[in-house]
Amino acid sequence: MTASIQLPGLDALKTQAKRLRGELAAAGTTIGHSRALELLAKQHGYKDWNTLHAAVGNRPQPAPVALGQKVSGHYLHQPFTGEVTGVQAMSEPGRFRVTLMFDQPVDVVTFEGLSNFRQRVSGVIDRAGVTAEKTSDGTPHLVLDL
Repeated sequence: MTASIQLPGLDALKTQAKRLRGELAAAGTTIGHSRALELLAKQHGYKDWNTLHAAVGNRPQPAPVALGQKVSGHYLHQPFTGEVTGVQAMSEPGRFRVTLMFDQPVDVVTFEGLSNFRQRVSGVIDRAGVTAEKTSDGTPHLVLDL
């Protein structure tokens, strides 16, 4: 086992196994997904998939954004660019509280006769950069372009 090499997350490893399976199939060798996972584990220096899975599963997964990172996306339907000023892992795996400082304030009210500008916002995002909280039309409050 090579501990000094940073391993990708479980989703990325499964995608690699799927890609390996597809490449082997294109070359005329058909294998099952479990065999592809086992071969992938060997490529990463582990004796089998279960051992690799345990090694990856036992380490904390990094947040999808980093402190000071420039980001863009949509907040309450409004496009924005800004900077990540805070990142905190939540107790629920794969969820992160982020605080953003927009480059320009964003008007979050859609009613024509009223305005409410926000420049600093916080939200809890998943690994895809999307909040679970949604507006009345089903759009997530915050969506980061990752």
